[in-house]
Amino acid sequence: MSALTGDTDLEIIVAANGCTDRTAEVARSFGVRVAEIAMPSKPAALNAADDIATGEVRVYLDADVPAGPRLIRLLAAAVAEPGIEAAVPRPVVDTSASTWPVRAYYRINARLPVFRGRLFGRGVIAVSARARARFPRFPDITADDMFLDAVVAAGEKAEIDQPVRVVAPRTGPELVRRVARARDGNAEFRRFVEASPSGYERTLDPVAGPSATSWLRNVVLRAPWLLPDAVVYVAVVLLAERRRRSPSWDVRSGWGRAAAPVRVPGPRSSPENASPADLPKG
Repeated sequence: MSALTGDTDLEIIVAANGCTDRTAEVARSFGVRVAEIAMPSKPAALNAADDIATGEVRVYLDADVPAGPRLIRLLAAAVAEPGIEAAVPRPVVDTSASTWPVRAYYRINARLPVFRGRLFGRGVIAVSARARARFPRFPDITADDMFLDAVVAAGEKAEIDQPVRVVAPRTGPELVRRVARARDGNAEFRRFVEASPSGYERTLDPVAGPSATSWLRNVVLRAPWLLPDAVVYVAVVLLAERRRRSPSWDVRSGWGRAAAPVRVPGPRSSPENASPADLPKG
């Protein structure tokens, strides 16, 4: 997480949640603050970072998102605009290392209108102090980005014209696991909203999600040449839904990202030029 103080300096906080590698050690070598918690939980990590952050604008980002200081400052500048309480960059899905079924899936997924004007699907979200004050803590749910999207009204969101790279899964099975986890998180979030837990009743105003036929009405009927890709898209969704409903399903299973060796950089003289994405993920 990054937080911007009143003098626009960056405050970088790495929340090492249940890490068994050198994440905390490497992060401290960059001169950034570290919040270490034993629980491998993203909401717990977000809350731990929030507890020690001193800046007003909060930028929450996943550990594998390449977000440098320039992007962070641009997001903060967008949030400073009148009436804007949250901002995200423009997502660019990288399928260069993916197999053809994965590329076919994302040719449909990228065209779905559900992602327009929303905060999820980027891995990085900037939130104003006013929006952050609308809820006490991040709830213990998987879809933290959908939660923030529901906290901020449609007219209070902005997408800046700066790309952020989102790495697609490499293989079909990895994609199915990621989609299953996302769909399970969506279902969990809907149950959370319907329950209206204490402290969140007046906070959440979720925008309606996509219909089951959005891929057809909003994509294929407008671009019929994408029909073969749509067949793959529907097959992935059905397989993911079957997987998440199976008795052996575990929501904590991985996102299906391609395994890659972690490059541990050496310490830099100043954290100003360090990107949180350079740090190994716990």
